[in-house]
Amino acid sequence: MRRFDVVVVGGGIHGVGVAQAAAAAGHSALLVEKRTLANGTSSRSSKLIHGGLRYLESGQLRLVHESLAERRIMLEIAPDLVRLVPFHLPVYRDTRRRSWQLRIGLLLYGLLGSFGPGTAWRTVRQSEWSALDGLETRGLQTVLQYFDAQTDDAALTRAVMQSAISLGAEFAAPAEFLGAELSPDGAIIRYAHAGAEVECAAHVLVNAGGPWAAEVADRITPAIGVPALELVQGTHIIVPGVPARGIYYVESPRDGRAVFVMPWHGRTLVGTTETRFHGDPDEVHPLASERHYLLSVLRHYFPRYATLGLRVPEAFAGLRVLPAGRGHAFHRTRETLLMPDRRQRPRVLSIYGGKLTGWRATAEHAIRRIAASLPDRRARADTRNTRLVPA
Repeated sequence: MRRFDVVVVGGGIHGVGVAQAAAAAGHSALLVEKRTLANGTSSRSSKLIHGGLRYLESGQLRLVHESLAERRIMLEIAPDLVRLVPFHLPVYRDTRRRSWQLRIGLLLYGLLGSFGPGTAWRTVRQSEWSALDGLETRGLQTVLQYFDAQTDDAALTRAVMQSAISLGAEFAAPAEFLGAELSPDGAIIRYAHAGAEVECAAHVLVNAGGPWAAEVADRITPAIGVPALELVQGTHIIVPGVPARGIYYVESPRDGRAVFVMPWHGRTLVGTTETRFHGDPDEVHPLASERHYLLSVLRHYFPRYATLGLRVPEAFAGLRVLPAGRGHAFHRTRETLLMPDRRQRPRVLSIYGGKLTGWRATAEHAIRRIAASLPDRRARADTRNTRLVPA
């Protein structure tokens, strides 16, 4: 039976991040993925590496600070995958967030980003409004411009896995996790791969199943605790045309939610929604109500789309994992929950939630959390300066 220091279940951005971090720390690591890399949420995000300007509203300053620090690192180590893009914040007579509030927010954003690259912002002159991709100007009072970063989430996931492999990690896919039996010092893991059932041992099993994390946890014996979670569906639509001036950060006139209108592979990506999801994560799909919601926002701010019908050319939906709670998901924390099976020398670490931007920091925190369960190894690299290239 083969033995690994760390076995990771789940080939999304957090799973590949942990595999890379484990290998960089000198550990033997295996990642098991049911289908292909970035098959779930990590290919269905808003494609942004950002601090999360809107999280300032709910006081998540630590999250914004860490996210901006990670954005700076990504710009340095993955310049072919992550790039700064201008964002535009239009303020109208009936906009809920007033210009003075946004200016304070942008100042705080810069402060939390240590006023580093990409933290500058400005007021767009009225003489420039006509060049803003057909943005509605009736009732428009101010347009603020700042910078955040955009990426191809699936390509980034593949690049991190390639980095992990170059550092010594192994990858099995398609490979379905069948179960794990815990012992005092680790776990025996079973998975199906290449038509056979494979068994291996690990000091620590990392559950990075994303929306399937609870299902992964249910296959571990003896049973481990699973927190109260909620799956929230986020849908994006893709429509013709390309915003030449960058990304537009607008608020839904219906409920004030943030919606992004952004260039994406020669077209326009609009999203996202936040709809509670119940059922099998494999069956997530865009709802007609979500398409209508996003189209109504797009038409409100860009009148040229007024004749675009509900049957938009393309749409996709992904799932976020959030802590269960009252109130709208929009206001729920985006902090990542790292849950060990036991306080001392954990044998299982489950990752719940998290943002695309924070994948590297989450992986670093995960390896630190399970360090007591792992043998001493000589580090091979530091992920803060390990170059990522398109796979």
